[in-house]
Amino acid sequence: MTNNDPRQTIALSPMTVLQVVAVVITIGLNALDGFDVLSISFASPGIAKEWGIDRGALGVVLSMELIGMAIGSLTLGGVADRIGRRLTMLGCLVVMAAGMYMASLSTGVGDLKLWRLITGLGIGGMLAATNAAAAEFSNQKYRNLCVSLMAIGYPIGAVIGGTVVVDLLKGSDWRAVFHFGAIVTVLFIPLVALLVPESVYWLCQKQPRNALQRVNGSLARLGHATVTALPALEAAAHRRSIADILKPGLLGTTLLITLAYFLHITTFYYPLKWVPKIVVDMGFAPSSAAGVLVWANIGGALGGAVLGLLTRRIALKTLTIAVLLASTLMVNVFGRGQADLHQLATICALTGFFTNAGVVGLYALFAQVFPTHVRATGTGFAIGVGRGGAALAPMIAGFLFQAGYGLQAVSLFISVGSLFAVAALFALRARAAEEIALRS
Repeated sequence: MTNNDPRQTIALSPMTVLQVVAVVITIGLNALDGFDVLSISFASPGIAKEWGIDRGALGVVLSMELIGMAIGSLTLGGVADRIGRRLTMLGCLVVMAAGMYMASLSTGVGDLKLWRLITGLGIGGMLAATNAAAAEFSNQKYRNLCVSLMAIGYPIGAVIGGTVVVDLLKGSDWRAVFHFGAIVTVLFIPLVALLVPESVYWLCQKQPRNALQRVNGSLARLGHATVTALPALEAAAHRRSIADILKPGLLGTTLLITLAYFLHITTFYYPLKWVPKIVVDMGFAPSSAAGVLVWANIGGALGGAVLGLLTRRIALKTLTIAVLLASTLMVNVFGRGQADLHQLATICALTGFFTNAGVVGLYALFAQVFPTHVRATGTGFAIGVGRGGAALAPMIAGFLFQAGYGLQAVSLFISVGSLFAVAALFALRARAAEEIALRS
């Protein structure tokens, strides 16, 4: 045993096998989120055909899990800071599995909207918990990279799930998409239960009953030396609460990072939600639509991975601003339309590269700007507000299409979100510079 602060042990020591495994599982959980969110996009052409619903009504259906994610992130992010990362992730998996399975039994738009909303609740809480967990299971050297890799789980899940869906849709109807998602979600429950201990950072910050025993249990499982005592909490720590994100000191940071995410995620979801329907309207089969969406997410996975690697050499805010500018450009290129399926898939891959790299950069910034005691709460708040705004993107696009606007006009309107997100990050950078000047 040692007297070292166990958080410093995690931060400064080389990552052990189980730490790597825990981060890999967070990548898998985010991959699950990626498939679950996009499952409705994969299924939407079949739903529209079977139930005879128009683009306006379909846009509302496409937005329901985003509304659920907003509520889940706002409420369950705080739960992850109260009861821990591990229990929150397990609870969210149960909610997600139930929502996916019940969606497959829907007999009308009302049922489907309800179960997509419930699925979104679980996804929202999961996003906040996994972002915090990825940061807290990694060491200081690889933290930005680990959080970036966790974030690219989203397009990886869409790629793998989409590849399976291409085959499922050839022999089954849209319900098979939700059956597949429910099964995979259930399989993650024992993985988290057996292989992910509670976060040492969270245990040291909260110091619940039997905290020393639990910290040593986590340290031992992670392959680190145990400790004889917990680090003493400062007097101010006892006055800390999850409401600190909206108090002086953190309020400005919370509002700016949330605004940046809100604006960019609105742009991000527009092509992902509408690509399948656009492809089918071009005269191609639903299986071809899923294939194009897979390419969009392959580009997204590559973009996130490249950004994560570049954070070792380029400042995170600078890099994120650059990819947000590129996102604005590529969504407008997407809006010009393409002559054939191959060209459309290529443009979607490039668009996904930059739009998802922007999301990954913002996730890494969440882990960087929020302290431990509000890391999941702050992340959940930003995601919740952002996803609430993102829920508007499919609906706005749907109503604009319904009103007779073309793909180029709609894309131009939606792309402005990424551009305005750049302005929010410049303001965040200026705020950080002012704080440094005041401390010096």
